[in-house]
Amino acid sequence: MQSLVALKSTNFRLFFTGQSISLLGTWIQKTAVAWVVYKLTGSPFILGVIGFVGLIPTLLLSPYVGSFVEHSHKYKVMKNTQFLAALQAFLLAILFYFKVYNISIIILLTLMQGIINAFDVTCRQAMMIDLVDDKEALPNAIALNSAMSNLARVVGPALAGILLSVFGDDFCFISNFVSFIPVIYCLYMMKLPLYESKPHLSNVWSELKEGFRYVKNEKTIFSQLLLLSFFSLMLIPFTTLLPVIAKEVFQGNSKTFTLFESAVGIGSLLSAVYMTKLKQMGKLHKIIIFSSCIMSLGLFTVSLSPGIHLAFWGLVLSGLGMISHSAAVNTYIQLNTDPKMRARVISYYIMAFIGMTPIGSLLIGFMAEFLSTRSVLFIEGVLGILAVTVFVIYSRKSKRADVSPEL
Repeated sequence: MQSLVALKSTNFRLFFTGQSISLLGTWIQKTAVAWVVYKLTGSPFILGVIGFVGLIPTLLLSPYVGSFVEHSHKYKVMKNTQFLAALQAFLLAILFYFKVYNISIIILLTLMQGIINAFDVTCRQAMMIDLVDDKEALPNAIALNSAMSNLARVVGPALAGILLSVFGDDFCFISNFVSFIPVIYCLYMMKLPLYESKPHLSNVWSELKEGFRYVKNEKTIFSQLLLLSFFSLMLIPFTTLLPVIAKEVFQGNSKTFTLFESAVGIGSLLSAVYMTKLKQMGKLHKIIIFSSCIMSLGLFTVSLSPGIHLAFWGLVLSGLGMISHSAAVNTYIQLNTDPKMRARVISYYIMAFIGMTPIGSLLIGFMAEFLSTRSVLFIEGVLGILAVTVFVIYSRKSKRADVSPEL
């Protein structure tokens, strides 16, 4: 099948299998942390803080990480990040097993996870091209990776809801720790080409400047990253408010929360499946525009929804737009970037998609303390439409400038 062509590569198949299980555990843990923290504090702002410390390392470290990964043995870096992530999961499992509900320690361990992820995500994306035997299968590998992540986002929260209500929060964290065993095993089963040593970073700042100059000169990539950065700052952090939407807006419980998490995941999965079947890569720019509008429409729907059922479908739309937008940008960058600059450009993509989100989480959490949650969601939708409008106008002007004959 064309939509599964990347799975013909043994290394990618091992990667896909291990990560599928590990990401399931990650979403179980993430859902449990959000629910327990909100149950303990009742504060949207503290939820924003948790989101902030988990992702701010990506914003601060991504440019350096891109240069570091470019000059490192990606396979070894990935193994090390998985071992460290397993250690973080073990410490969190011990904390909740002994009922040590200390918000400061939870924040510290979340920060640890954020630092690990800053290296892991960049490494995984930059390594993707080495995992497929046929380079033409790269777009399919990226789409399958996205589908895998979003399937975990659907199933993980649903499992977390069952585990929270039947076994308790500690079992969620133990499950995440156990999920690292298969991914580490699969990594050791991979057979990758021999690593070619590259010169060490002689000047980190010059590497960073070179990467930024390249991104800035590539107008299409630069404009796409700016739009993605804005959405990550002002729209994507709506996920931080899901416990508040479930409990305060719709007077629900942990099952309502996990239902809403799964709704976002269903939309994300649908978009990822669509991307696996995409054959015309020239459509990527249009997909970015359309998906941005879909996400804004989804947030409008949730903000105006009178009941859980309509809100559910609004969250499905939000998840669909969010992931198709980011996946289209990712695919465009992977296919149109100079191979020598790929890791550095990917690091800027990760900074735009993940790194801006922690600031947005704080901002959205702060807004929700003073405005109603519905008002915050409505404002996010308005800002999304405005941002897409500016992006379309800029893209058309740039296109006309490129085709205009020189005087």
